[in-house]
Parts: sequence; structure tokens; C-alpha cells
Amino acid sequence: MRLSTTREAVQRIWTVRLHPQVGGPLLVCPHPRCAAATPLPAASARSATLTHLARHARTDVLPPHLRTCQCRARGCVWHRRHRGCAGPVLLALTRDRSGRTWRLADACAACAAAMSHTAVVPDTSLRPGRRCPVPRTPTAPPRPPHGPGERMRVREMLTYLAAALPRFTSPAARLLALQCALRADDCAYVRLPGGLLRGMRLYGRRELWEELEHAGWLRCRAVRHPHVEAQLLDAAVLAQRAGRRMRARAAQWALRPAPMALPAGWPLSVQLTALAVASCTSGEAGSTDMEVLARLCGHSPHQTQELLDRLVTTRMLTSWQYYRETDEVSWHLPSPANAGRPAVQR
Repeated sequence: MRLSTTREAVQRIWTVRLHPQVGGPLLVCPHPRCAAATPLPAASARSATLTHLARHARTDVLPPHLRTCQCRARGCVWHRRHRGCAGPVLLALTRDRSGRTWRLADACAACAAAMSHTAVVPDTSLRPGRRCPVPRTPTAPPRPPHGPGERMRVREMLTYLAAALPRFTSPAARLLALQCALRADDCAYVRLPGGLLRGMRLYGRRELWEELEHAGWLRCRAVRHPHVEAQLLDAAVLAQRAGRRMRARAAQWALRPAPMALPAGWPLSVQLTALAVASCTSGEAGSTDMEVLARLCGHSPHQTQELLDRLVTTRMLTSWQYYRETDEVSWHLPSPANAGRPAVQR
């Protein structure tokens, strides 16, 4: 008996191109349901593009067990060679260097991490706004202060920032942008209190806000002692959001990324590297591609290797190793029984 194959396969890949013209770009989508091109105002072209792709993803929905890596189906031509497909199937948003071509497609975690100019779009951002009632369970044990969900949310946001910010953005500005993105409300508005900025050693550093403004990523609305208010300008931030409470927990974990929380006073470049490593760690070990880790930290691979050495010096890592053949970097953390206090900076 043969199984029925009459069901038409849903292609989980959508591409939109912006053709420049006088008065604003022209949005062109080759999808059969989008035969006509749409003229757009230049100021809202990016938001309209993301909205268009999200509409396709909501329409061509598939159960998780039927989704496959579209990158692998095309011979993994969207990225350089890596160790192979692995991990869950995610929605990966990719733009080319010019910002004129945007692609939203299903890809496994390994392929999505290896793609350039790519951010992972959580499925929660594509669901309808209606919420299902959740029965209250007063006797349920409280949720731990951090876990895999917070690590994944921070890793997704670091991946997004690696594509949204210029490569030369400083580590301090990246850490500030991470907190802004995770703490922004549904209108992309954020208010950072002075106590938070003091704890991050970023209080009064106006040059960092100017750096993000110059990149076109946010605009400061008010600097009222002691807090700072800003409006995020990149619509892709809203596509990254999960529940506001989940993002707030991730922002809090990013301040002290256990088990790699450095004491205050270490250079922000080392703190950012520790955060990126912690977001890719499970248990007492972790691994990823060196190019991926360098992109999350905003450094070159050589600089990233030096910063990993610093983490060994701080006793956050017991060792790390780079495999040149596969471009893979792996590391090991001290076991909880042997973990001591981090080394004091000299």
C-alpha cells in the first residue's frame, strides 16, 4: 500500500528585493501570491520588507516536525563550509551587504549560525497576538533565575546585533545595545535607569549613545538624570522579541552570565567575550565556529583567540582549543567542585 503524496509541500523560503527608483524603492516578491511590485517610501522600506516576509511566514505555516533546513536542501550554498546540519530548525532572516535583498527561510541552528548578515527570528514573534489561558499552579516550584531560555535569547540577540551594527562597533556599545534591545517595549522604546548603567560601568558615557546614533540604530529622546530614554530605529528589533518578561529575564542574565560572571573592573571586551561564550555553553563545555564567535564579539578571529586566553587567565575557562580544519573552537569550564573565585585583574 502506497502512502498518499497528494499534499503539496510548502516551501518555507521567501525572498524580497528592493529595486531603487526615484521617490522610493520598489518591493518585488517572486511569490505567486505577490505578482505585482509595490512602491515604498524610502523611510519605511525596511519595516515594510520585514512585515511582508512575516506575513508569508504566518500564511505558509507548518508543524515543527515537518519543517526542514532549506539551506541544506540547496546544498548549503548560503554560507561557507562548516561541520554540517545540526540543531533545531529555526527561522533565519538574512540580508545582503547592500540591504536590497532580504530572505526569510527555515534553517537548522548550525546553518543559521554560519550565515553572514543573519538573525534568528523566534517563532513567538510570528504568532497571533491572542494568548491561550494558562491555568495557575500555585504549588508549582519557582522558575530558576536563569536557564537555557535566557542563554538562547541572548545568543539570538547577539546574532542580530552582529548583523545590525557596524563591524567596528565597540564592545561597550554592543553591551549597551544588547540591554536596550532586550528591555525595549513593544513600540521599540527603552528607558535605562542610572543604577543599571552604573552597574555596567557605562553611566555618563555619552559617546556610546552617540556611537549607536551614528550607526542609525537608535535615537536618544531624553537624558534626564539619572536615566536615559531612547527610541530604537531598526524594525528588526521587534521581530526579535519574545514575551517582555522573557526578554527582561534574558537582560538580567546578560549582566551576570552564570557560570561565567566576571567581577566588576574587567575590560568590557573581555566581558562581552565571556557573555558570548556563556550563551554558547551547555553544562561545563561548549563549542561553535570561530567565525561565528568572532562575529558575536565584534572582533577578528585573532583578537577573539587572545580574549579566550584572557578568560583562561581569569579561571572562567580551564582550556580552549581551535580546530583549523573545521574552523571549530571548543572550551571547557571548571567543574562546580573545583570552581574558585576569578583571578584578580592586574
